[in-house]
Amino acid sequence: MTLSETAPTIHQTAPDRGPSAPGPAEALADLLAGNRRFAAGRPRYGHHIGEAAARSSTQEPYAVVVGCIDSRVPLEAVFDQNFGSICVVRSGGHVLDRSVIGSVEFAVTELHAPLILVLGHERCGAVAATVEAVRSGSCPDGYLGYLVEEITPAVTTLDPDAVPGAIRRHVERTADRLRVAGRLAAPVAEGRVQVVGAVYDLDTGVVSLI
Repeated sequence: MTLSETAPTIHQTAPDRGPSAPGPAEALADLLAGNRRFAAGRPRYGHHIGEAAARSSTQEPYAVVVGCIDSRVPLEAVFDQNFGSICVVRSGGHVLDRSVIGSVEFAVTELHAPLILVLGHERCGAVAATVEAVRSGSCPDGYLGYLVEEITPAVTTLDPDAVPGAIRRHVERTADRLRVAGRLAAPVAEGRVQVVGAVYDLDTGVVSLI
């Protein structure tokens, strides 16, 4: 799914990154280091108002994280990131639509974030609802049905372990779609931007790359 070629371009003055700006590998390493601090119970950032004020005049996010709306997965906390460090885009089951892809494009093309991380999580309700809909042959109506339809291609088996496998496949499908979406395709193909998938363990707090 890509944005229309006729969609208006949004411009925001982004900081001019110098030669020391992190690349995709460094950005990923920093995110994972933050997750290790979080999972170990030693977070560096407490999200105090003073930190917010200190970073209010500009922003230089080094990553955009695409995640689920699940209340148990607060992304800035999971990766122990301070104000201004990452852009966060959330939807049910990290389903992509025009607004989600457009938000990721903005973070990459206007704010120059070199990394896109798609984060799924264990016991995802959206994926579980999709597996049940496929099993029953009955899709919910309304916009909830849209979420189910978008996740359905990841449901390739209906055995008792269908949900964990579908969660991983859905993350992989989301990452693959972002790699070729609209204004993201060129920087990804050129190696200036990396798209990676990962899954969050609700019990341990650990993020594992796929």
